[in-house]
Amino acid sequence: MINPSHSIYLLNSKVKMSLVILSLCMLSLLVAVWTETNADEAAGDHRPLACHIMGNIGGVIDYRYSRVGKEQKVAMEMAVEDFARSSCSKQLVLQLEDSRGDSARAASSTVELIDSKQVRALIGTMSAQETGPLSRVAKNIKYLPIISLTSPAITPPSIAHQLPHFFQFSDHITFHIQCIAAIVGQFKWRKVTVIYESKNGFSAYSGILTLLSDTLKAVNTDIEYHLTFPSLPSLSNVEAFIEQELVNMRSRSNRVFVVVISSLEMAVLLFEKAKQLGMMEKGYVWIVTDEIASFLDSCDSSVVNNMQGVIGFRTGFERSSKPFKRFRSRFRSKYRSEYPEEEEHCNPSIFALRAYDATWAIAQAMKNSPEKISSKDLSKAISSSRFRGVSGAIRFKNNVLRKMPSFQIINVVGNSYRELAVWSPDFGFLKSLEKHDGVNSSSSFEEWGPVHWPGGKGSVPRGWVISETDIPLKIGVPAMGAFHEFVKVSLDEANNKTCVTGFSINVFEATLKRLPYNLPYVFVPFNGSYDKMVEQVYDKGLDAAVGDFSIEPGRFQYAEFSQPYIDSRLVMTVPAKSAKSNITWMLKTFTKKLWLLMVAMHMFIGCLVWILERGNNTEFEGIGGMLWFSVTVIFHAHGQPLRNNLSRVMVAPWLFVILIVTASFTADLSSRMTVSRLEPSVLDIDTLLKTNAPVGCNGNSFVVRYLTNVLHFKPENIRKFYSENDYLEAFETGHIKAAFFVEPHAKIFLGKYCKRFTQAKSTFQLGGFGFVFPKGSPLVFDMSEAILKVIESGEMRQMEEILSFPNCSSDALRDNSSLDLEPFAGLFILSGSVSAFGFLVAILRTGKNLQILSYIQEALTKRRIWRWASIHLSRENSTIPKTKDQVQASTSVELANFAR
Repeated sequence: MINPSHSIYLLNSKVKMSLVILSLCMLSLLVAVWTETNADEAAGDHRPLACHIMGNIGGVIDYRYSRVGKEQKVAMEMAVEDFARSSCSKQLVLQLEDSRGDSARAASSTVELIDSKQVRALIGTMSAQETGPLSRVAKNIKYLPIISLTSPAITPPSIAHQLPHFFQFSDHITFHIQCIAAIVGQFKWRKVTVIYESKNGFSAYSGILTLLSDTLKAVNTDIEYHLTFPSLPSLSNVEAFIEQELVNMRSRSNRVFVVVISSLEMAVLLFEKAKQLGMMEKGYVWIVTDEIASFLDSCDSSVVNNMQGVIGFRTGFERSSKPFKRFRSRFRSKYRSEYPEEEEHCNPSIFALRAYDATWAIAQAMKNSPEKISSKDLSKAISSSRFRGVSGAIRFKNNVLRKMPSFQIINVVGNSYRELAVWSPDFGFLKSLEKHDGVNSSSSFEEWGPVHWPGGKGSVPRGWVISETDIPLKIGVPAMGAFHEFVKVSLDEANNKTCVTGFSINVFEATLKRLPYNLPYVFVPFNGSYDKMVEQVYDKGLDAAVGDFSIEPGRFQYAEFSQPYIDSRLVMTVPAKSAKSNITWMLKTFTKKLWLLMVAMHMFIGCLVWILERGNNTEFEGIGGMLWFSVTVIFHAHGQPLRNNLSRVMVAPWLFVILIVTASFTADLSSRMTVSRLEPSVLDIDTLLKTNAPVGCNGNSFVVRYLTNVLHFKPENIRKFYSENDYLEAFETGHIKAAFFVEPHAKIFLGKYCKRFTQAKSTFQLGGFGFVFPKGSPLVFDMSEAILKVIESGEMRQMEEILSFPNCSSDALRDNSSLDLEPFAGLFILSGSVSAFGFLVAILRTGKNLQILSYIQEALTKRRIWRWASIHLSRENSTIPKTKDQVQASTSVELANFAR
């Protein structure tokens, strides 16, 4: 008998077995279908199992020799597969052609894809310069949508109009150049050498160097030399060619090299040879762009080791996003399978991401369009594409990616690199890609840590050196200078050589000692004007000029000047005349204000003392007595001492004031009567202009031009001289009435002849003395910095001693002003305070006695004070001598009459 539970168990087992067999059959069928589909595609049959073919996409890239092309090929295939998987109703087929880095082969492959394969759109690394001529040969190209993956994008406006359906799927070259200029300007390098590889039609767009030069000039930098490398396939011996070019570059003084356009393969050979030739050592600077910096993650350790200290920038994108991480995982797997020899270095770059997004943009445009859409309408559909790709937001404006790029600034260190900063056209340098606020932004690399330069850490390389094989600089010096204290050229007969000495030469030699490199030079005496010497620097006849060169605007069109090592003004020098002091009236010793204050204080203190002493001196009754007492009490003319203590307190400070003022009066009056003064014979320039007076100046300097153009002297009134002795003779004969010198020269002249000449009030500010260099010379910045160091160290002050004359000061003019109140203000305040206190006490004491106040009021009302004063003065002026008793008696009678 069969157990029911056992029967159910057997039934369930059979059902399970049947289900397993059915599942295996279905899986086998799916594998067969997938294998048949792949076999049909490999054989050229593009009919999918359940999807009909919509169209072909053509691709022309270099996926045999170029790392960029390999990544682009893998990414484009991934995009087609992903699109087919996401939208099975419409499928695309990718037709790839290998250009092998040859422009001619790329052109022929493009024509074949259009004519034979009948592609609906084209993706490749051909530039607008390469595609433009093809539009005249194959008319279909003119209307075919073409997406260029060339980086950086170089599309002249003229060609853009010829190819209205040409899309640039990369950042324009302008942004790359702006980033280069920002880095160079950050470190203030004045000269650069530009290196680029002529590939993909780059040489056809000659305006790139002009654009780079103009952008660098905005940061005061010039292109000293540019080097063009042919494409790798066109060279029979690549290593020998690169080595020879690097040797030529090493022989030049510039040490800042910018690799603007280059394939990764060319860059690998370039830095390998540069390291072998010692061009990756201290003092060198290398800057690379996106095409090299973006592949540092995929380079071998030996390549990175050859690039130690290199600074580069690469296009920034969201490396931490989930879409990128998924894409990177699948890309690494597919890249390893197709290129197993590069298994260790298979990270995708920005070029792979853009190739993927470009393919997806075409696929999406075809999906959203009718089956028989025209090329023109397909181009419109592509230009209106808006989606979020693995490289970022995809959106076109004028057939160029609308997204504003940002670049990560990196520094190669050790086995990898270090991110220094982020640069964007809108915000400049930032600390990070995500934040642009003012707190996070910065304009200095110093905030991000030290930069690892070639040869190791250290200060920023100068970028310019003088090598041992360089010819010494020809430094011009004026042989006909008017004042030999600045530059003197003489012949050393013993050694048969020319000697150059002077203050300007001493400053120049002291400055050279503070340069971080050796600067070989030789002095070349120049027999000509200063302006002609500046022009010789401009014409390359001289490498620089040293001397008493004034920095003035007219010379900047020919040369550049260093920091001024001495200040300067235009000084008017005239003969001096003796000025006799006018001592007829000694009142000029004090100012009117001081005289009036002394009289007022004296009368005030006298009146107060009269009030206090009235009870003890009955002979000084009445208004007349008060006035006479106020005049004589201080000097005790009446012969009676002061008896009131308060009177003594008030008089004591005033006597001290009188003592000090009297001593000052005596000293100033003695000085005015004995000391000789010199005054300018001509006070100002207006006097010279009004009288058409002849003036003199240095005929070799710019002063002639300054007097004519700025001060408006008539040319016939200007006399030119070439030595200081000529000025003396001209002044003595009356040939000139004044001479104009730059201030350093005026100090020399007046220092020697201060008793005969003096400086007028008219002066005009100038730019000072500086050294002359050619336009764009890197020495301008270095010498200016060294001059400031000489000034700050105090060495400049010591060297200026040879220009001074301590025994004869040029400032012979004295101050003729009278003594004012200011020196005695404190004394007057002290005496006035004591007197005011005494006055207050006197008022309190006599306030109850109104008799005196009534008497004063009555006397003033009668106005008889004038009568008394006139009688008294007439008596004083009388020629009849009187005895003391007679004077006192007559005074008593007069006072009695006055009282009546």
